[in-house]
Amino acid sequence: MLPGTLQTVRPPHRFLGRMEALAEAERGQLPLWMPVALGVGIAAWFLLPGQGAWAAFLLLALSIAFAGAVLPWGTRTARAVTMAGMLAMLGCALVWWRAERVAAPVLARPVVVAFEGVVERVEPLPAREAVRLTLRPDITAGLPPRIRVNLSEKDTPAGVVPGARIALRARLMPPPTAAVPGAYDFARAAWFQGLGATGRGFAPVRVVAAGDPGNAALRDRLTDHILSRVEGSTGGIAAAFVTGDRGAITEADAEAMRRSGLAHLLSISGLHVTAVVVATMTLVLKLLALFPPLALRVRLPVVAAGAGACAALFYTWLSGADVPTVRSCIAALLVLAALSLGREAITLRMIATGALLVLLVLPESLAGPSFQLSFAAVTAIVALHEHPGVRGWFLKREEAIGWRLLRELGSLLLTGVAVEAALMPIGLYHFHTAGLYGALANIVAIPLTTFVTMPLEALALLLDPVGLGGPAWWAVERSLALLLWIAHRVTSAPGSVAALPAMPDGAFALMVAGGLWIALWRTRWRRWGVVPLIAGAVWALATPAPDLLVTGDGRHLALATDDGGMAILRDRAGDYVRSTLGEGGGVIGELPPLSEQPGARCSPDLCIARRRAGGRVWTILATRSGYAVPWAELVAACARADIVVSERRLPDKCIPRWLKLDRAVLARTGGVAVTLSTGRVTTVRRGGRHPWEVPQTIAPPRAPYRERRNGRNGGVSEARR
Repeated sequence: MLPGTLQTVRPPHRFLGRMEALAEAERGQLPLWMPVALGVGIAAWFLLPGQGAWAAFLLLALSIAFAGAVLPWGTRTARAVTMAGMLAMLGCALVWWRAERVAAPVLARPVVVAFEGVVERVEPLPAREAVRLTLRPDITAGLPPRIRVNLSEKDTPAGVVPGARIALRARLMPPPTAAVPGAYDFARAAWFQGLGATGRGFAPVRVVAAGDPGNAALRDRLTDHILSRVEGSTGGIAAAFVTGDRGAITEADAEAMRRSGLAHLLSISGLHVTAVVVATMTLVLKLLALFPPLALRVRLPVVAAGAGACAALFYTWLSGADVPTVRSCIAALLVLAALSLGREAITLRMIATGALLVLLVLPESLAGPSFQLSFAAVTAIVALHEHPGVRGWFLKREEAIGWRLLRELGSLLLTGVAVEAALMPIGLYHFHTAGLYGALANIVAIPLTTFVTMPLEALALLLDPVGLGGPAWWAVERSLALLLWIAHRVTSAPGSVAALPAMPDGAFALMVAGGLWIALWRTRWRRWGVVPLIAGAVWALATPAPDLLVTGDGRHLALATDDGGMAILRDRAGDYVRSTLGEGGGVIGELPPLSEQPGARCSPDLCIARRRAGGRVWTILATRSGYAVPWAELVAACARADIVVSERRLPDKCIPRWLKLDRAVLARTGGVAVTLSTGRVTTVRRGGRHPWEVPQTIAPPRAPYRERRNGRNGGVSEARR
């Protein structure tokens, strides 16, 4: 180019220029999307069916990364696109590797077997009068390397502690998949826990060799001590605050806590770890401040932060180091590190760092409600209070005490509403129910727990060695009784619980994407997150409830009734089956027997019910006992029915007009949900090839016929119950 001539710069493409301007305006927020990109890859692995689809996603993510490299590399847009593609690819590959790494054989069939094994974990369940054991059976037993067995309290000898070798007889079965579409998939959770079988053990249980309980002994002694001072569910909640053991809480009280939005108080998570850290730091600061020479030479906040970190680690170890507690401990350590460096402690970057670390170590936790609920709640809180308008509203200032209290109450209420709005889609997706008054309940419950119950419990534990803890325990019991009263009052209030049938995965993904878009951006285009959020909500609300739900074993079904409820086939079905079918159909309350419905005719062996939907009347035929029905009558009844459901294999001549769901079909499909108005049939098994769907199996040799017969007579009814 000649000197003095003007150099013309080619203007960038208008769209790329606009994107670069937005990226520049949001440059401080771009790192927050790193765990989101990693989570997209993890979620894709769970949702896609098999290895071919996973490999295709890896190639797609790699293509996105290369597309970013094609863009002008000096721009933020190019770097962001490349990083997103690489993180999505890493997430998919990481969870794939993790699933293969924890692979272990799964029990092939239900068995009754006698074996010896080493106790790995002991979980007392006083409310159920049971003890849950995680065992490592001997290799010679021909069982999976890790199993879980429930024992009755009276059948559990005193020496059953971690590390002990015991001999017992148990009825075991493979980890069950989701009973109906949208229900909890225990087989997936068990795969990542290494559990290959679950079941129930029978007396006598013999301790072959003693064990070393380690920290479990301290935790169990502490739990027993708390339960000896505070009885019932209040004692169970008090123990949960200290050791994380929730076994003494009755099912009715636990359900009330869930439906009132207070269940997060029962899990040792951010609230409890924060309370322990703050109490430790305050105590250390006050004590060290009594020594002026030390205070002048040492940065006391750094020393207090170190003490708080030690307290968080000890509390995590004492409570069993469950995933939510570990996640909260990581977040607390990050906050303490920021305080020690003089940085702002609680920010969205800290939350993003914690989420990134958890997903890198335990990528499977993304699919569980615990991870989603905890990070959604804390993200909503921090994003709300980082908003300039909200920060200005609730900034502390010189004003009258009344206005200050009103401002703090408004801040607490607004925070509760934001948290409930963030948690409601997650609760509806996983549990099909969500509390509507949780924000109001938490306004009282969180301060009560943080500033009254937990300090009083700590004081009681400190005073017990000198015999002065009685009054403090009485105050703890009164405060927890108030907490349970709040939970039950909120649950019994009209319209306190919203129920929704299983929502589509796409609707949930849209709501999550919209919520993240609103929370993580700062400029005006964050408002566009309302579009996918509303679209997902409308999609979920517009999804019709299924008319028919059938469990994977064919024993149980629920049929929609004209009053909006559901009726159950077997009158003696257990509470777990009833709650699972009710939640799957978006129904709250008891499920009446199908035999009592106007359009149904039932005998001890068969039920014929009619349901009007989609402009016509459907006829459903179901078997309800294990006794044989005359062949000719069954074939004739099948020909008159639109849908036939049975737990056993039906003859080939049994041909209904539309759908046949017998043992052979349900073995391939799993549980089934049928929407008669649209003809939509949703199944649990969709041809996926995830490791827990096609596992390697193992089973001990079959016992002689007489022993199997005795095992069935002695254990089947208890195991099913």
